[in-house]
Amino acid sequence: MAESENEVEVLVQRVVKDINNAFKRNPNIDEIGLIPCPEVRYNRSPIMLVENKLGVESWCVNFLLPYVHNKLVLYRQRKQWLDREALVDITCTLLLLNPDFTTAWNVRKELLQCGALSPERDLYLGKLALTKFPKSPETWIHRRWILQQVLRECSPPVPDRKEQGDGDRRDAADRMRLSEHLHRVLHDEMKVCADAAGRYPSNYNAWSHRIWVLQNMAPGNLKVLHDELSSMRQWVSMHVSDHSGFHYRQFLLKALVRELSQSLSSSSPQHYHPQPSSNPSHSPHTANPHHQANGEATAAAPCPSPPSPEDLASVPAVPQLFHQEVELCTDLIKSFPGHETLWCHRRLVFYLWHNWRRDHDHHNGQGFDSESPQPNHTDTGLSSHPHTACPGGVRLDRVQRRNGQARQGQDAMEVDVVDVGVPDPRDTKRLKRGPPGPCPPALPSEHSFVASVLDGCRSPEQGRFALAYRKWLDSVIGQ
Repeated sequence: MAESENEVEVLVQRVVKDINNAFKRNPNIDEIGLIPCPEVRYNRSPIMLVENKLGVESWCVNFLLPYVHNKLVLYRQRKQWLDREALVDITCTLLLLNPDFTTAWNVRKELLQCGALSPERDLYLGKLALTKFPKSPETWIHRRWILQQVLRECSPPVPDRKEQGDGDRRDAADRMRLSEHLHRVLHDEMKVCADAAGRYPSNYNAWSHRIWVLQNMAPGNLKVLHDELSSMRQWVSMHVSDHSGFHYRQFLLKALVRELSQSLSSSSPQHYHPQPSSNPSHSPHTANPHHQANGEATAAAPCPSPPSPEDLASVPAVPQLFHQEVELCTDLIKSFPGHETLWCHRRLVFYLWHNWRRDHDHHNGQGFDSESPQPNHTDTGLSSHPHTACPGGVRLDRVQRRNGQARQGQDAMEVDVVDVGVPDPRDTKRLKRGPPGPCPPALPSEHSFVASVLDGCRSPEQGRFALAYRKWLDSVIGQ
C-alpha cells in the first residue's frame, strides 16, 4: 500500500510539473480541455499542448484531483507546510480541473495580497478555467475581487494642498498610464464575458458579471454603453432565445436613457457623467465607493469629467434609440417566428418608451396622449437630429431683419428657401417630399404591427405571442 501511495505521489508531481512547464513554454494558452482516455496506453505525459490548446488525458484526473485537493486541505488545516511556489502550482492545477473550489481561490487571494501573484496572472487563470467551465460562479466572484484590487491600485491618492501643484504635474504621466491600463482591462473583460456567454446558453453568471463591470469600471460612460449596445445587435440576432443576452441589452438601453435624460435636462457639470473618446487614454471611471453589487463593495473612483458636446452628439437621442430598438425587434420577430424572448423584449422596450415619454412631457409641461406619443420640434432630445429638429428656426430672425416683418405661419422649409433667394414653389414641394425622420414607437403603430403578424402568421406560437402582446398593450398602455 505504501508503494502504491508513493507511485501516485510521483505521478501527480510529474503531472503538476508538466502543466506548469506547458505554461512556461507557451504563455499564450487560450483554452483547456479534457482528452477522453480511460486508461494509460503509452508511457508518456498525459499533458498535451497543441498550438495554444492545453489538453489533459482523462485517466489521470482520478489521481490528480483528489491528491491536490487533499494537499490543499491539509495546508489550510495547518497539518502540512507548503511554500508559496508550491501553493501557486497546486492551486493552478486544482482550479483548472475544479474551479468551484472556494478554498483554492481564497489561497490565491492571500498569495496576491502578499505579492506572490499578480492580478493579471489570476485573471488569466480564471479566463482559462472559464473556457472549460463557463458558468463557474466562484470564478466570476474571484474575478470581481481582483478587478476591485485593480481599481484601487488605479485610483490616484488625494494629494496635500502644499504638494497639490507639484503632484499634478508629476502624476500626469501616471494618470495617463493608469487610464490606458484600465481601458485594456475593461476591453479584455468584455471579451471574456462574450466568450463565456457563447460557450453556454443563457449564461446568467457571465451576463451579470458583464453588467457589474460596466457599473463599476465605466459608470455612466455614454460611449461605452452605446458601443456595447451596437455590438450586441449581431449577438442577439444569432441567439434569439437567450433571455440573459436580451436582459443585458435592456440594461444597456435603460442606462443610456437615464444618462441621456440627465445630460440633456441639466446644464450643471455635476450632473454630467463621464464620456471617453476613442483614445485609449480616456479611462472609464469607477463607481461610487458606497455602491455595492453582488454583496461586494466597490473601490473609490476618480472625479468624472463632463462629456463634451461632440461626445454627446455621437450618441443618438432617446427617441432614436427606441426607434432603432423597435426596428430590431420587428426584424427578429418576423425573421424568427415563435420565440417568446423577442416578444418579451419588445414589450419591455415599448414600456420604457411609454414611461419615458410620459415623464418627459410632464417635465416640460406638455400633455401626453398615449395613443400618439409622437415627439415635436420642442423636444430637447430631438434638437440634435436633422430629421426631427426645426431646421429653419435659427434663420427666422435674419429674414425678419431683412424684410422688416415675418410672415406668420410660414413653413420652416420655406424660410430656408427665402433666406438664400427668391422662393421656388417646386423646390419647396420637393423639400417637403423628402424622406421623413425616424418615427418613435406609438400605440397605433404597435397595433398595426400585431395585425400584420397575425395576417401572415403560420406558426401557432407566433400567433399566441402576438395576441398576448396585443392584450398587454390594451390592458397596460391603452388605459
